[in-house]
Amino acid sequence: ATQKTVDGPSAKDWRGGRAASFNIIPSSTGAAKAVGKVLPSLNGKLTGMSFRVPTVDVSVVDLTVRLEKAATYDEIKAAIKEESEGKMKGILGYTEN
Repeated sequence: ATQKTVDGPSAKDWRGGRAASFNIIPSSTGAAKAVGKVLPSLNGKLTGMSFRVPTVDVSVVDLTVRLEKAATYDEIKAAIKEESEGKMKGILGYTEN
């Protein structure tokens, strides 16, 4: 993102000011590339972005996938949850809160 954060109002539009302490700011990350190095089967199959979020403890994943066969949302959630409790425990966490 190229929009600058400003702790104050915009000179052009009073609603255009952005306070860094109250906004989610999209950014880039090298974490997705690092996943491919740690899990070679995912190399080249994963991209990512980061969000600068004004909280002490938070994590966000914007996951977009292309599936080989049809699956419902509940089936996808169940598969991710199962992996987070099995082979990927300690690497992948799952919560619905």
